[in-house]
Amino acid sequence: MCRWAAYRGVPIFLEELVTSPAHSLIEQSHCATRAKTATNGDGFGLAWYGDRPEPGRFRDVLPAWSDCNLKSLASQIRSPLFLAHVRAATHGATRRDNCHPFVQGTWSFMHNGQIDNFDRIRRPMEGMLDDEHFHARVGTTDSELLFLLALQFGLRDRPIAAMSEAVGFVEQISLHLTGTARIRMTAAFSDGKTLYAVRYSTDEHAPTLFAAPMGPKGSFCLVSEPLNDETDTWVEIPAGSAVILSENGLDAVEFKPEAERTRVDQARRPALATA
Repeated sequence: MCRWAAYRGVPIFLEELVTSPAHSLIEQSHCATRAKTATNGDGFGLAWYGDRPEPGRFRDVLPAWSDCNLKSLASQIRSPLFLAHVRAATHGATRRDNCHPFVQGTWSFMHNGQIDNFDRIRRPMEGMLDDEHFHARVGTTDSELLFLLALQFGLRDRPIAAMSEAVGFVEQISLHLTGTARIRMTAAFSDGKTLYAVRYSTDEHAPTLFAAPMGPKGSFCLVSEPLNDETDTWVEIPAGSAVILSENGLDAVEFKPEAERTRVDQARRPALATA
């Protein structure tokens, strides 16, 4: 399972999440405490927003703890909204195209978790994409494909609803082709203005997600596991929740995939029929 951290608020240096805390993201890359595997050494990535609408991005396949460029960038880049990720591969080879965050236009996305039976349902998932989104795919992970599906379903206009429909569609395909559906995930995504995150699982084993205020009022970070031992600071986000971080602060709403909605079912039926 991967580890990630995201921030929205007054501009801060990336190192305040990535390298400086006692249990920073780099520390979690080789000593995670709330994951199935302690080591997340299959690459890392950063996406940050600045003066331009599109995010900057840096990714590599080296373990985060061994890359001096990551430490240097984190100490020099200051941003009001950024995503950082260390990878433990479940689907897809260890290569730069498979490292998170993924970026399309102004949107960035990163993911922790897995989609069971991905090899059996990948083709109908890809078949749901139009040409624009299909040709935008450069890696081989379930994470990137889920991101592209959410974009296909309207992420740019209705982020939480589109992600809900994308996850519900994957569940529907999996049930249709394998008789079971198991998805465990946390994900963070942003358009550079608002930061969104979800925590969800089809069973009782959703990956962990925590939130904490950071600095001035209205600034928050979201993390796979706390960055320090100040237990009173960190609030665990309940499973089945979506978090919205905007200029109005933090809000949480229910996240429930819409696999049974008639409109979704009718729109996606051709992909299921050809699987």
